[in-house]
Amino acid sequence: MKTGKQKLILAAKILFVLFVTLIIAFYIFRDAVLQQTLAKVSNEMEVDYNSSFTIKKASFDGLSGLNLTEIILVPKNADTLFKIQKLKTSVNLWHLITGDVQLGTLEVKNGFVQLVKKGKVRNFDAFLKKDNQTEIRDEKRDYAQFAYRIISKALNLVPTDMILDNLSFRLNDNGKKATINFQKLRLVNKQLETSIQVQTNTISQRWRIKGFADPRNKKADIRFVNIDSGAIQMPYLDERFNLKSSFDSIRLNIQNIDRDGDELHIDGFMAIANLKLNHPKIASKDVILKNAKFDYRFLLGSDFISIDSSSTVQLNKIKFHPYVAYETEKDTIYKLKVTIPKMKAQDFITSLPDGLFTHFQGMEASGTFDYKLDFAFNQNKPNQLVFDSKLKKENLKITKYGEANLNKLNGEFVYRALIKNVLQRPILVGSANPNYTPLDQISPYLRKSVLTTEDPSFFSHRGFISEAFKQSIVKNIRTKKFSRGASTISMQLVKNAFLSREKTVSRKLEEILLVYILENNRIVSKERMLEVYFNIIEWGPNVYGIGEASQFYFQKTPSELSLNECLYLARIIPSPKKFMYQFNDQGMLKDFAVKQESFLTNIMFRRGLLTPEDTIYKSLPILISGPAKSFIKFKVQDSTQIKVDSLAVDEEFDL
Repeated sequence: MKTGKQKLILAAKILFVLFVTLIIAFYIFRDAVLQQTLAKVSNEMEVDYNSSFTIKKASFDGLSGLNLTEIILVPKNADTLFKIQKLKTSVNLWHLITGDVQLGTLEVKNGFVQLVKKGKVRNFDAFLKKDNQTEIRDEKRDYAQFAYRIISKALNLVPTDMILDNLSFRLNDNGKKATINFQKLRLVNKQLETSIQVQTNTISQRWRIKGFADPRNKKADIRFVNIDSGAIQMPYLDERFNLKSSFDSIRLNIQNIDRDGDELHIDGFMAIANLKLNHPKIASKDVILKNAKFDYRFLLGSDFISIDSSSTVQLNKIKFHPYVAYETEKDTIYKLKVTIPKMKAQDFITSLPDGLFTHFQGMEASGTFDYKLDFAFNQNKPNQLVFDSKLKKENLKITKYGEANLNKLNGEFVYRALIKNVLQRPILVGSANPNYTPLDQISPYLRKSVLTTEDPSFFSHRGFISEAFKQSIVKNIRTKKFSRGASTISMQLVKNAFLSREKTVSRKLEEILLVYILENNRIVSKERMLEVYFNIIEWGPNVYGIGEASQFYFQKTPSELSLNECLYLARIIPSPKKFMYQFNDQGMLKDFAVKQESFLTNIMFRRGLLTPEDTIYKSLPILISGPAKSFIKFKVQDSTQIKVDSLAVDEEFDL
């Protein structure tokens, strides 16, 4: 009777014989299996993707090698998706037996992959179709498991040794063309070296990617540099998105990709030198960031994706720790936390990217500060938005102003509006200007009306209204666009007196910082800010300040304005050049304007800003008597009817 040990030995022998038999059978029938497999792939491409997939010649090289020539994929009625003249590869047999494809070596010579869009037709559309039968909408995805599986499969397809010669990636987006040609790529003994030619309609450059790459151990440290002198210009983006971008070098380091229990950790860093961006939505000039580095730690769990707070972003001398998270455990929640450790104020100012904060150039400050931001948005409970911003100062003081000298608001100065980069006529803000109106000579009704429409808490806030800001964020997220702002009078004043009206990221960031400095350093009193505001804002076509506005519309001084006239002037501040559309062809306010006026009046009543005595003449219509009348399109009437209407008006209002 056989012992247990003898049985194990016998089983091992049987398995070995079976394995050898399978290897021999595979070796004998492998060409037939290969042709059958290729035929199956070709049929699937024809049936599922309406594409022609052909290989001129396919053969094995040794036990695990494979040689292919003339590999072509062409979607029907579209341009060729890819064509490769010669491809040689090998696979790891042990992994293949377990159902996992892992490339060992790869050689590619003379080929291209191209994405083409002509009109609305794209040569890759067929491969973007979703398989509705296999798509499980209600299944909750484990982010860590899913990401680890995708990363592992992708890295297994990166060979340990690779040689590419003359492999091009082409893009043609309705004539916007870009070609990235890998003239040479070598990955040998984990060392990567490339020579790349880049050609578009606007640029021609040679790039190099070099460094260390170990796909099996999930590690890499590679640099992206320019072979020629000058910065690397990013292709296609300039033609497609009007975004001009360049940099001197990029470094990407992956130190660790590891699954620890239910969490996936990805650690490393990215660095970029002399990043330059130019886009009309960012700033009016080049934005330059000299040095930036991101020490990252990505964490993924079964129900969250995050950038851990141990990560560090460095922009010149500015360092901060971001925490970004997307959570789906119960509700869908987006979180953002930013912590700037204690730093010198002057280091912060000098580290601001050139071109993004032009009005801060030359500014100097003393003292230190630290900052914390806490933001959370629950997609299922939007009204529970969290937005908490805290700045802690120590002896923080502006010792020298840059281009935006906020102190000028305290004295006489010349204001010139800048509209579409064109300076408008000069307006003297001071008593030498006959239209200049001190705050106490402006009708109280107008002060109350404007504060109600523009900034009810102006005299109590420090430049920003937290609740209004939260509401604007919620609405912008819901509408997926910037459909609502949270502008205060302080912000409008800074925008008008110091900045342009361009809608750029640069202008908005400068506005926020300047308002904070203005309001939190007691540079100008609230009363003086409001007075300047009333005397410089646009109130119509080429009409600036309340002195000009009261004459333009009503041939009155600001102190003589009635309640109705003040309500009207307050309502048109958002779009003063379109005031004429408030009136019908009889010169009377349209229904929507009357409803706006009634709504504003009711608000002022509820807040105790108006009494019943204030509205004695509320039923009287608005009569535009100044030069503004010429902008209103009146219905043409015969002279008799005009005379009758004029007498009726005179009789009714005893004019």
